[in-house]
Amino acid sequence: MLKLYQYALSGNCYKIRLLLNQLGIAYECIPVDIHQGESRTPEFLAMNPVGKIPVLEVSPGQYLPESNAIIYYLADGTDFLPVDRWERAKVMQWLFFEQFSHEPNIATVRYWISIAKIADKHKEAIAHKQALGYAALQVMDEHLSKYDYFVGNRYSIADISLYAYTHVADAGDFDLSKFPAILAWLDRIVSQPNYLTLSA
Repeated sequence: MLKLYQYALSGNCYKIRLLLNQLGIAYECIPVDIHQGESRTPEFLAMNPVGKIPVLEVSPGQYLPESNAIIYYLADGTDFLPVDRWERAKVMQWLFFEQFSHEPNIATVRYWISIAKIADKHKEAIAHKQALGYAALQVMDEHLSKYDYFVGNRYSIADISLYAYTHVADAGDFDLSKFPAILAWLDRIVSQPNYLTLSA
């Protein structure tokens, strides 16, 4: 059975649980308390030298870190990853966008404000990251004003990746009411078969 080493509130971990649930694949969650340094132990670093969650244990001793690499691996050969070469490249485009332009801003602010509750220590950084986060959301909203989904106009791991932190962006004091196309897209994601909430 697959083993997912994870922190439950992490959107990067949630996107993997969501895809596994929608694929109907059984897995075991192994909690990693990042606040207690459990991702920095010698045992964890042997699985992922970067010392970050999530990590998927594909088979005994075979470990795959990085959330988007994991969902790409899991989606291969399924309807969640296009067969067409161009569309697969477009999926990768959005996965890179998520990790470079979206997640570092929206997820980090959510963590500071709502999880670690250390917003007072990061006021200037929060303002900077919120500006960048809003810019990423604007790119998404403009795309979704023309298409129902991000690639091939059908649900894929590009949507799963971007959904993970977008749907909880309000926990980072982002106002999604400015982005009607994103709000409509969020509703379409929730309506997908075998949808799983972040808290599940």
